[in-house]
Amino acid sequence: MEWSFRAAEELSAAMRAGEVTSVELTEEAIARIERDDKAINAICVPDFERARAAARRADEARGRGEDKPLLGIPVTVKESYNMAGLPTTWGMPAFRDYVPAEDAVQVSRLEAAGAVTLGKTNVPFMLQDLQSFNEIYGTTNNPWDHGRSPGGSSGGSAAALAAGFGALSIGSDIGGSLRTPAHFCGVYAHKPTLGLAATRGMVPPPAPALPAEIDLAVVGPMARTARDLSLLLDVMAGPDPLTLGVAYEVALPPARHEQLSDFRVLIIDEHPLIPTGSAVRAGLNRVADALTAEGARVERHSPLLPDLTEAATLYTQLLVSNLAARMPAEQYEQARAVAAGLPEDAEGSEVAWVRGAVFSHREWIEANTRREFHRQTWRQLFGEFDVVVCPITPTPAFPHDHKPDMRDRRIDIDGVAHPFGDQLVWAGVATMPGLPATAIPTGLSPEGLPVGVQLIGPMFEDRTPLRLAELLEEKIGGFQQPR
Repeated sequence: MEWSFRAAEELSAAMRAGEVTSVELTEEAIARIERDDKAINAICVPDFERARAAARRADEARGRGEDKPLLGIPVTVKESYNMAGLPTTWGMPAFRDYVPAEDAVQVSRLEAAGAVTLGKTNVPFMLQDLQSFNEIYGTTNNPWDHGRSPGGSSGGSAAALAAGFGALSIGSDIGGSLRTPAHFCGVYAHKPTLGLAATRGMVPPPAPALPAEIDLAVVGPMARTARDLSLLLDVMAGPDPLTLGVAYEVALPPARHEQLSDFRVLIIDEHPLIPTGSAVRAGLNRVADALTAEGARVERHSPLLPDLTEAATLYTQLLVSNLAARMPAEQYEQARAVAAGLPEDAEGSEVAWVRGAVFSHREWIEANTRREFHRQTWRQLFGEFDVVVCPITPTPAFPHDHKPDMRDRRIDIDGVAHPFGDQLVWAGVATMPGLPATAIPTGLSPEGLPVGVQLIGPMFEDRTPLRLAELLEEKIGGFQQPR
């Protein structure tokens, strides 16, 4: 029997029943990677010998009667997580030889849960792209179409899952970096509520792995089933033991409902700043039809929805001010000069990018205060609805485009070219206010490419969109093996 595309839950049950061992699962995964990854290039840092040793230990532990949430399950880890003894480069050539001495907190949690780590997955330079390519490790291809992007920045992880290279993976998300790759590759991902899962050790080299939480950024699980997302989130969730974990423990509330018929869902298929492509709109309609058929309350409009244009501007300002904090001094001064030369009445997404990069602390506080008003609006909306369903990006996976300046790139939406960066607005809907969002596959486009949508839930009610994802998986299907 081939195990490579089975869910982690199934693999655990099979190991408990004595049908397969962790060593057998690991050897099968390694053989598949060695056979198929030459064309996909998802696993940029293999760690097979340590994986084999971990698998033997897992089988020995099970033989002693031990059991853990991920005992013996083959997994992968995004390259940007520190793993002792392996390079962490974030795709930056200057740090191709950087090797951290300690594991990231999430890598430690995987090990404590019994997982077998096969290796690290590819990323874009500095994690700053919706593609996954860099000068060190090359380009990762989408398993569905090697001429297309698997997404970014967790594109290597999504491609690995779609190709059967391990049952689970961990990634990160500040600009849709979990959700976009899941959407492009036809797998599942969950962007947790901001602050739910500790991020220490998911840090660019050579920065020290301090227990600081970065605004907007989260780490989260990726899988081929919705139930596996919940399994891995339970391993990842929890504050850093060096800070909030000294006093606090996680107590996520249960899902609001257990049946589709009880859910109240708002579906958004339009954004004022960018059109929604026909393939993604069809995916949203498949979700709406499944919900309606089961008797759920489905609405297409609500006056409670926050202003999406203002939200996109806020997201851009907060995101760019975050990224600019790591700019070299010379580049930052150039950005200041460009911003100073803008007319006072200048508007638009590019203006928001320029001005956000050189925000003063006062300006950031003002933007953060506006964010709190948006969060309050979301709280009011979630008094009437349980989940909001919307696109992740306007289109399925696009062809590789490695132009170094993103301003020179375009995204084709039903035959019309739009600025490449504008597709980030959908990621920002959940990221700016820090809401949880679950990416689910909804089927294939007419061209045979995966199409996903995101299920956005209330803050710290992550189990609600995750439960809806499980129920929808039963009705509209889930992961499909690439053809």
